[in-house]
Order: sequence, then structure tokens, then C-alpha cells
Amino acid sequence: MKRFFATTALFCCFIIYLTMLADIAGKWQGTLRPPDGNEFPVIYVFKTDSGKLTGTVASPQMEVPITDGKLISATDFTFSVAVNGTAYKHTCKLYPDADSIGMDIDYEGAKMHATLKRSVEK
Repeated sequence: MKRFFATTALFCCFIIYLTMLADIAGKWQGTLRPPDGNEFPVIYVFKTDSGKLTGTVASPQMEVPITDGKLISATDFTFSVAVNGTAYKHTCKLYPDADSIGMDIDYEGAKMHATLKRSVEK
């Protein structure tokens, strides 16, 4: 009987964890500032399904898929975006109270930081 209750409790914790991860799902907008000084708007669309992270990144020039998405915790996740054959690793943290995501990007050895806000557009 103890085993049944332990299994049930563990299952409930797992479901709660997956529900918390769903907070990053949706459309997020921000501005990237590469080292060359230019600025351009970006839209990230995150999708979560059974602990997997997928989606797309769109800028005025292109739209590319998110690859290697990993949900590390309810607020931390990583993924890569390949542009012209080069993969750029993103390390992100969700700030639920501010409804924002802080994102560090490894850009050819240089570090970029961006803040994304949840889009109100559908």
C-alpha cells in the first residue's frame, strides 16, 4: 500500500512539474543586439510537449527552427538555432513574476543577452 501512495505522489509531482514548464509555451518578442551594433526584432515561439522544447525563431530576414531544446527545470532551458550552418546556443531563464525570459546567446565566441516579453498577439 505504501508503494501505491509513493507512486501516486511521484506521478502527481511529475504532472505539476510539466504544468509549470508550460509557462514558457507561446510567443515571445524582443530585440537582439549583435556585437556589430545593429538591432533587430525577433519573435520566439516556444512549444512544450511531454518535457520537450521545440519552436521557431523569426526575424525580418528569416525564420528558423529551434533544435536541441532541453527543459532543465521549471524556469531554466536551453536550445540552439542554426543560421547559415552555424548553431548558436541559447541559455534561458523564465522569470514568471515579470512574464519575461532572460536569454544569453553564444554568438561566435561573443556573448549576447536579450530579454523577451510574452507577446499579446495571437
